[in-house]
Amino acid sequence: MKPALAQPLLLVLLALASPARADVYGFIDERGVHNYSDIPSDPRARLLWRDLNGPKAIGIPSSAGLMKSLPAELVRHIEAAASAHAIDAVLLKAVVAVESHANPKARSPKGAMGLTQLMPATAARYGVRNAYDARQNLDGGARYLRDLLKLFNNDVKLVLAAFNAGENAVIRYGHSIPPYAETKRYVPTVLEQMAIFRRQARS
Repeated sequence: MKPALAQPLLLVLLALASPARADVYGFIDERGVHNYSDIPSDPRARLLWRDLNGPKAIGIPSSAGLMKSLPAELVRHIEAAASAHAIDAVLLKAVVAVESHANPKARSPKGAMGLTQLMPATAARYGVRNAYDARQNLDGGARYLRDLLKLFNNDVKLVLAAFNAGENAVIRYGHSIPPYAETKRYVPTVLEQMAIFRRQARS
């Protein structure tokens, strides 16, 4: 590891010495600023730390990493939340699968929590007191999706973009998918996961 990255990295690793651990990538930009992330978001980024303990870092899966099914009890909770808020259960299932890989204790380095990876502000908006409680998280996630569906006239692509990047970003970019690398990967990944679950339901 280059010495220039070592000392700032130590501070990052100390910050990650919690349930929110993750792989760490880093690079130094042209201004000499140290940049660290849980994903290799820049071609200059190198893997500096591999997390081998605790919950796995949450990231957008590849096609091969998409889930083929969900636990039966979780499906019942998802369908109940979707029904209560009049949204497509397959949409909520796919969001859960991609966001947290169906792990109710998942936490991202950015602070997103639980099955639908609610950020603290979103959890508070929807009255979710414990985002790691499956039913509370699903209720909050379902209500958020319901509101996004209303806001974006049931355009699922925009709803997913807003769920990932925030509704203000979608509005700011003229009601289109924001040009963020993560969001541009996230939307088709969730749509693909939805298609898998729909095929499964028909079989």
